[in-house]
Amino acid sequence: MPGPHLDATRMVRRAAQELFPGAVVAIGTGLPCYLPGEFPPGAGAWFLADSGVLGYRGLETDGAAVDAGGNAVALRPGGAFTGVVDVAGILRGGHTDIAILQPSQVAANGDFVHWTTESTQGLFAPGSAVDMAYGASKVVAVMPHTYPQGRKNIVTSCNLPVDGVGRIDIIITDAAVIKVGPAGLELMEIAPGWTTDDIVAITDAPLTISSGVKEMTFNVPTLEPPNKVYATAFEALADVPEGSVINVDGFAGPGGMAHYLMVGLRDVGVKGLQLISNTAGIARMSAFGAPNIIDHSILVENNQVAKATASYPVSPSASRASAFEEAYNRGESKLEVVPQGTLAERLRCGGAGVAAFYTPTGAGTLLAEGKETRTIDGKEYILETGLRADFCIIRGHKADTLGNVVYKGTSRNFNPVMATTAKITVVEVDEIVEPGELGPEEIVTPGLFVDRIVLRPPDFSAYL
Repeated sequence: MPGPHLDATRMVRRAAQELFPGAVVAIGTGLPCYLPGEFPPGAGAWFLADSGVLGYRGLETDGAAVDAGGNAVALRPGGAFTGVVDVAGILRGGHTDIAILQPSQVAANGDFVHWTTESTQGLFAPGSAVDMAYGASKVVAVMPHTYPQGRKNIVTSCNLPVDGVGRIDIIITDAAVIKVGPAGLELMEIAPGWTTDDIVAITDAPLTISSGVKEMTFNVPTLEPPNKVYATAFEALADVPEGSVINVDGFAGPGGMAHYLMVGLRDVGVKGLQLISNTAGIARMSAFGAPNIIDHSILVENNQVAKATASYPVSPSASRASAFEEAYNRGESKLEVVPQGTLAERLRCGGAGVAAFYTPTGAGTLLAEGKETRTIDGKEYILETGLRADFCIIRGHKADTLGNVVYKGTSRNFNPVMATTAKITVVEVDEIVEPGELGPEEIVTPGLFVDRIVLRPPDFSAYL
């Protein structure tokens, strides 16, 4: 006779072993909701619920925040609240490392049916499970191996409407751990008291037995938060490779620009950079700036900029050209002009996993040349694609060590949306505090978007 089926606690404790320090974990309804309760308040993982709560712990009885299942939870120090649009962007935009879901069926090729779809037959109600499954780098199914009536839940092919095609990577049941790969299902671990033959007998799909199959364990790992604080701007940007696409914050004048990081990037000296920015170095030339202000020009003058994607790349003075204008006129740099609102939306879409969108801005002008057009409700629109970057350098006012950022005044113009689009976001701030010292309602950019933090030296000058 096989051993007893695992209870929910041991199932989620085994699922906890899939996490790593700094992981962003999307939690679905059902069994996955118990996972955050297995970690202490300071654990270095971000739990995200579709309700909008980010960075929470446990199941509480009197909390004001709720998880994906509607259970009351408590924020961890450094937790924050986000809106449904932001949650959808986090899920779709590839910002989650792991999604933990409870399917009712998983097929041999990784297809799954979420339990809420089966429980609402004829209505097809997967909720956020679809967004979670398609946005995460790894999808973990936590589910019963069979239903009480004996129905097998791991099948050759699903016989209910599929919520995710080929999305499941690993299955953790109350009897086994099964890996989903190109060749099918592979049994990796078995619950105490079970044999491989027992697992094969309750699995409908073909199952390969791993040569290293072992007994499941239930130790919850210790996840220390990763250290995001760098000593200098140079160290934070030393690994920027040649030809990188880099988001650079700022609006027009010197305020709100990451001057210290710009100097660090100049000192690194990497060439062929492609900048995405509202301007391309006009602070020196504008009424807001001064001739020796630090802006994009220091990178252009150092022959580091191969292209700029910008809304206003020219000097407001006809008699005083910017460094970028001069480089462009000499044929040393390329330029893509993008209307300001379109630039913001292209960045937002890039960060939210939206490949492209239609906009009326620029239709019928030079900006529409070579772009797909479409008439919608009698109005002409042009297709614009989302923007992604390798690095992002932005200026914040204050950050905690987890990377949560608040801004000051209008310096938050492009900063929050730029932070979402880059593989590595580096923020320069005036003050670094401990988790919990920033209010969850005042956090603008959650720490899951920020990879590196640099303190702007108090004696640093934004003027050369």
